[in-house]
Amino acid sequence: MFYNLAIYIYLLGVKIAALFSSKPSKMIKGHREVFKVLQQIDKNKKYIWFHAASLGEFEQGRPLIEYIRKRYPEYGILQTFFSPSGYEVRKDYKGADVVCYLPFDTPRNAKRFVKLANPCMAFFIKYEFWQNYLGELNSRNVPVYSVSSIFRKNQIFFRWYGRDYRKVLTKFEQLFVQNESSKKLLAKIGVTNVSVVGDTRFDRVIDIYNAAKELPLIGKFKGDSKTLVVGSSWEPDEDIILKYVNENPRLKLIIAPHVVTESHINDIISKLNCKCVRYTSADEHSVKESGCMIVDCYGLLSSIYRYGDMSYIGGGFGVGIHNVLEAAVYGIPVIFGPNNMKFREAQHLIENRGGFEIKNSDEFNGLMHKFLSEDAFLNESGAAAGSYVKDNSGALDLIMKEIKL
Repeated sequence: MFYNLAIYIYLLGVKIAALFSSKPSKMIKGHREVFKVLQQIDKNKKYIWFHAASLGEFEQGRPLIEYIRKRYPEYGILQTFFSPSGYEVRKDYKGADVVCYLPFDTPRNAKRFVKLANPCMAFFIKYEFWQNYLGELNSRNVPVYSVSSIFRKNQIFFRWYGRDYRKVLTKFEQLFVQNESSKKLLAKIGVTNVSVVGDTRFDRVIDIYNAAKELPLIGKFKGDSKTLVVGSSWEPDEDIILKYVNENPRLKLIIAPHVVTESHINDIISKLNCKCVRYTSADEHSVKESGCMIVDCYGLLSSIYRYGDMSYIGGGFGVGIHNVLEAAVYGIPVIFGPNNMKFREAQHLIENRGGFEIKNSDEFNGLMHKFLSEDAFLNESGAAAGSYVKDNSGALDLIMKEIKL
């Protein structure tokens, strides 16, 4: 009763927010269209349902989707998202037969959705514990798996007031968790259908690494110079980095800002003393004359990291750092700001000496000087970053050993 009341209150809040903001407005509109989209389901085909809240969780589930797609083509794939930030980016994803939003977890929505989708199996990625959907799937004897989930003692399941809600965990056929501490926490509340497999994100970045594009213009820009690749930067990151680049003109800079707007790009250019070139307008002549390349488009960053000698991941002086694994997989050291405590990969990279936290420009300058003057330190740090990713891959194989298809 309390769970359903909370869902209805949440739904009301989103509807009110939709009157003033585009993101919740897109969500409400998308939810209205879900049941029409589900008419695309082929009644003569078995579907496997993957649900991810947003884009990051989708990337964690993607190795599973593509493995099943390749080896078991007889199954259809249904991919759902809760957030517009996932759906709007991946609504045309070719790895799925049907892509749509997942409506709010009311009893009526759950019953109607599961009846129309009629999945033979479901995977909920990371933090997705929808009580009514799970209950409806259980009532139809549909096995459900939790993938790359991680548990902490401050979560509701481990509080006295979460005793009823923790029953939702028993509705999973198996919980594939990231670490041993999650398994121990779950054991304390009697949940034992748990396997420690690690995080599928490591498998995903290795897939990205193997499929990385050759970018000849980036190669010509780099030449024989030491190159720093900056990914998803914000202004506080840029203020530190651009000042250093001005003082060290032999260093080449490739920067992919998080926000790609004309005003932001012009702001970056105005702060640099060297000649800049935008990726979308670059040619062989302009790249050779430039000290900075600005990546003014999306979709290339994961391939661009391969051209770096070291990397910087933005967001650590604000919202939180972005994906550190996409850079680390290339065997280059990763630098980031102080807001990284909630990111396990960043913490582990620091422990493995492949990642480096900086709190100010002095720390960044000192670290960069060491990278540029000590090849052994640069190479050892990069090797540590690459090894961390490779050593933690393999979750996909462990999961598939326990799945019955």
